[in-house]
Amino acid sequence: MARVFTKLGKEITIAAKAGGPDFETNPRLRILMQTAKKENMPKENVERAIKKATSKDFTDYKEVNYEGYGPYGIAIFVETATDNTTRTVANIRSYFNKHGGSLGTSGSLEFLFEHKCVFHITTRDDVSLEELELELIDYGVDELEEDDNEIILYGEFSQNAAIQKYLEDHNYEITSSEFVRIPNDQKEVTPEQSEAIEKLIEKIEEDEDVQNVFHNMKIESGE
Repeated sequence: MARVFTKLGKEITIAAKAGGPDFETNPRLRILMQTAKKENMPKENVERAIKKATSKDFTDYKEVNYEGYGPYGIAIFVETATDNTTRTVANIRSYFNKHGGSLGTSGSLEFLFEHKCVFHITTRDDVSLEELELELIDYGVDELEEDDNEIILYGEFSQNAAIQKYLEDHNYEITSSEFVRIPNDQKEVTPEQSEAIEKLIEKIEEDEDVQNVFHNMKIESGE
């Protein structure tokens, strides 16, 4: 839980720094506040993250991506938000090296993943999944799925703002939103190989500068 709050706090600070601290005029901040609510993040944590962005003493976070190969040729894409890139790159490189992988050059693995925005909205009785899909296809949404009482939309990363505007204008309740990188192709590994790769991924995820880790290892159902 603390890990989720730290990650969300950074995202809120970055959004408030980029678009201002008023969620009424800052769509990205508005949606992150909904996500924070869904994750039961304390209100004071949210307020502190926004205040941080407007503080004159605040050292700005840089969003930096790192790409490399883990053991057995598994591609790993790491998203960070850091106030010290020298520290971050040294740490990320050491994790790869110690666990049988290697850090690559920036942009070298980006083609292996599709960058998507994901919205979670509350299901509505007056709208069917098919109707919504037809409406949103022009906005870059390419997949919808229903899960319990919510609908999950996957869309083009570049269309994030347009999709959010459509949903808000049509009174859909957005409970959370995130950006993900979905592998174009997944590599199969043995359980023993999977264990070695997981150790590297866990080590990277433990780093306080790391926001997200994506990979192209095929996860067996049931794991």
